[in-house]
Amino acid sequence: MTGDHSNTIVGWREWVSLPDLGVSWIKAKIDTGARTSAVHAFDAEEFERDGATWIAYSIHPWQRRDDDAVRCESLVLDRRVVRSSSGQAEDRPVVRTEITIAGRRVGAELTLSQRDEMGFRMLIGRTTLAQGFLVDVATSYAGKRPKQALRRKNWGH
Repeated sequence: MTGDHSNTIVGWREWVSLPDLGVSWIKAKIDTGARTSAVHAFDAEEFERDGATWIAYSIHPWQRRDDDAVRCESLVLDRRVVRSSSGQAEDRPVVRTEITIAGRRVGAELTLSQRDEMGFRMLIGRTTLAQGFLVDVATSYAGKRPKQALRRKNWGH
């Protein structure tokens, strides 16, 4: 796709939003080693709605904070066994949502995982990146930083 003007350059980490889930900003690591994107979710509860399996879960958008939980509900598309970077296999629910990254809004499948101990509460995988993103590994935050993130940085949080 070299020379294709539809490509958007992203850095190795980016601020992204999940507008359908009510998450204005979350810091994500761009992970070309992961096929599917993932987000840290907790207090997950599956339930039935209109004959389909749904899941209610919470997301903490800001790292090192736990007072900012956003409660979400999504249709469960699938369950997949995902192997972590440490080699541990985990059965995860898969949901679909929109992600805004570097000013572009694209559809993405997300696995819901327990990533609280990880450096990033979200990973953007290859399937999402294949929608016209190029990764510049020497760059952080090629897209804009949210104003709230700048304020939090200045506050020392």
